[in-house]
Amino acid sequence: MKTSSYCQDSVVRSGHSPRSHERREAPMSTTVSAGAADFDFEFGDWIVHHRRLDSRLTGCETWTSFKGRCSTRPILGGAGNVEDNELDLPSGLYRAAAIRSFDPTSGQWAIWWLDGRAPHALDVPVRGRFDNGVGQFFAEDVLDGRPIRIRFIWDKRDLESPTWAQAFSANGGETWETNWEMRFERVA
Repeated sequence: MKTSSYCQDSVVRSGHSPRSHERREAPMSTTVSAGAADFDFEFGDWIVHHRRLDSRLTGCETWTSFKGRCSTRPILGGAGNVEDNELDLPSGLYRAAAIRSFDPTSGQWAIWWLDGRAPHALDVPVRGRFDNGVGQFFAEDVLDGRPIRIRFIWDKRDLESPTWAQAFSANGGETWETNWEMRFERVA
């Protein structure tokens, strides 16, 4: 049986094991690695202008526009964040969350999506990094039984109105279909 890292960190540094009712926390780092502040621009509250393709990878050209709201705050001592979302689709309001964490060893972010309509399933994480204000994040997934590649592009070059776009590829990234775009407007 593999011992989790949580159990390994609970061993007291003096060399003896803690009693069953004791627990020692690993010391928190006070330094944040370069890259860990990439999403700091999103901290706070936003109105979100969504534009979503009605059907994905089917040749659809019809888009639905709707508004939403989000609030983002840091977690993990600054090496992660959580974005709480309200999406006000014409069919009704739903909640979702983006959970992000930064790995200082690889210099990459991982982003998970948790949809309130399927509260026990995290989407496959996209992984990537920012370069000159634009972040590209990728994952392999399945859509309607066929393998696809997912791409997120975050553009924070305009901090007053950052954007996000999601695209899918059914041919390994040779061509991409953008299927969701968001423009953020900070709440005063």
